[in-house]
Amino acid sequence: MATNDHPPRTAVVLSGGGARGAYEAGVVAGIVEVLAGRHGEHAPFSIFTGTSVGAINATWLAAHADQADMKVQGLLAKWRALNLHDHLRIRPPRLLRSRRDGDEWGRSLLDPKALEDLVEREIPFARLHTNVQQDIVHALVVAALQIATGRTTMFAELSPEANFKPSRDPRRRARVTQIDCSHVLASAALPILFPARKVEDAYYCDGGLRFNTPLAPAIRTGATRLVVISALYRGGDFVSRDNRVSLPPAQAYPNVVFLAGKVLNALLLDPLDYDLGVLDRLNRLWTTLESSLDQAEMDRVVHVLQETRGQTYRHLRTLVFHPSENIGDITSAHVKKLPRTSLPRLLFRMSASARTTVEADLLSFIMFDGEHASQLIELGKRDALAREHEILGFFPDGSG
Repeated sequence: MATNDHPPRTAVVLSGGGARGAYEAGVVAGIVEVLAGRHGEHAPFSIFTGTSVGAINATWLAAHADQADMKVQGLLAKWRALNLHDHLRIRPPRLLRSRRDGDEWGRSLLDPKALEDLVEREIPFARLHTNVQQDIVHALVVAALQIATGRTTMFAELSPEANFKPSRDPRRRARVTQIDCSHVLASAALPILFPARKVEDAYYCDGGLRFNTPLAPAIRTGATRLVVISALYRGGDFVSRDNRVSLPPAQAYPNVVFLAGKVLNALLLDPLDYDLGVLDRLNRLWTTLESSLDQAEMDRVVHVLQETRGQTYRHLRTLVFHPSENIGDITSAHVKKLPRTSLPRLLFRMSASARTTVEADLLSFIMFDGEHASQLIELGKRDALAREHEILGFFPDGSG
């Protein structure tokens, strides 16, 4: 039968979701707590992929992968230190002005300086590069959308032992480079809210618009086990309450807050279940082929796959986390405690004025507030600790 030609590697795959990224950090903290003392001196992951806020979290974790806990408590501290005054500073004139040569940033509704300072000053990029060179980090991949072409670019920093097998999909391209602040901020540049970022000779924005949960680059850089953390709550029968369509009264047209939240949900959160369903079907198909074909027949299948998609398939184990509670509901409850003059409270009232049931979809993306982040962190930790036995079974040898 066809064999795996590289050692087992575990990837952590982090999706986008704005302020919901605090939940991802909480899940990682819970995994670290479960594995404490069981996985040696380095991180339990050797491949890190992320989009949007997931790119920020992934880069932090990769930069500290030489430590068993990836300094996750430091990441949690950064989330808890967020405040609305700095990280949700609205500047309408920034959206209307034209960009001039020499401008530090382009058009955006929110002032990006606080986010830029956080990424540039707090993530030790030199340490990241050392971890990559020593193959402690096999690969770090962050995705961004090139605006001019509409193609997703997967910026990848690879260890000397790594290989990023290119996709034949014309909508995506891999760019091997040394990742720095500009790549991470480009991945997190949600249009309108934050400015597009120039990387070398092109402008990029939030990779989550077309590629929010980067499973493929984790697989193409050699992962055989995937820990996938989504910010999307799933209700019964895999129907998300986050994405329920509760229309306003018939006489009212859905307002901008409602529509913006639904658009962000559709663009940034929805596709993961589909991708995981495809992965599960491929796993089952591959298992059937391996058990049904002789070596010569299997070799022909592998050859065709290599020609058509750049690499063959292999069986992949997955451990997937979704919030066990509706983050929109958590956000709604938090907003009600804020001063009536705060921007989130004003947006909340706009939504409530047109609807009988308020869904805080938009607010859950932009609620860059430490107290709110702490709630999501604790939810993430609880969700991970509740699955302790699954985590221990997924990392039986403790390796990354």
